[in-house]
Amino acid sequence: MAGTDEEKGRSHVIAGAQGGAAAAGHVEQMLLQVAPGRFDAYENLLASVAGGQVWMLLWHGTPGSADAQYGSMEVGGHAYAPCFTSPRELAASGWTRDHEVVSGRDIAQTLYPDRCGLWLNPHAAGGGVGVPWPDLRRIAVGLDVLPAGPLQIAEPALQIPQFYALLSQAAHRTPAVRSLRRAWVQPALGEPYLAVGVEVYEGMPQAVEGVRMMMQQAVGGVPDGLAVSTVAMGDAYDPVALWMRMHAAAFFDRDAYTAGPAWGPAR
Repeated sequence: MAGTDEEKGRSHVIAGAQGGAAAAGHVEQMLLQVAPGRFDAYENLLASVAGGQVWMLLWHGTPGSADAQYGSMEVGGHAYAPCFTSPRELAASGWTRDHEVVSGRDIAQTLYPDRCGLWLNPHAAGGGVGVPWPDLRRIAVGLDVLPAGPLQIAEPALQIPQFYALLSQAAHRTPAVRSLRRAWVQPALGEPYLAVGVEVYEGMPQAVEGVRMMMQQAVGGVPDGLAVSTVAMGDAYDPVALWMRMHAAAFFDRDAYTAGPAWGPAR
């Protein structure tokens, strides 16, 4: 016998509440497994946050209002927004102001552009667990898209002159490309890879397609088994791009090439 619309609506709400409770329970289960050096457990926690919900503290305003403002805290000189992982943890904290329930992916997209992390259950024994903004960026973009940190980044020791020569030649034929840099990246989980930092001229049409074709033209010089990934040097939040801007000299620089030698009388 089919239920009434009211019964269907009530069952949908109950199912949604049960789903939220299950997700919250999974986040808290993953929290218990996080420990120093347990990068696998921390990665599982990030996946749980990405697929679940958090209960955000509102310092001002009400949920959905224009003046709503999340709470804030500072740990080690870095900003975090405190939250709870379930209604039970919210009640245990003694928080008396309003709160807002937000999906993990949505809060990650909100916080990381301001370089603000997320702190889970700061009231708990041991002080809870902080998720720095670079990991929120991974949640927002996709955990399978961006490498797991902390990243170990260094100058590449691998000698592959053929690949760099082919890449420089292809870059020279790609008007959108301004410069190329390189770095060796070892993620916390997964295999190391060669990162190629690509700087393009602003406003150049079809820059993305041009870079893709450039890499295809040079891929023949990549040794078997070597993973290569491109990094947009214009990404102000990418840790590999930030490192290369600070530490890596360009191995292809169109501006330096086109400028040529500076002729003039000896001084």
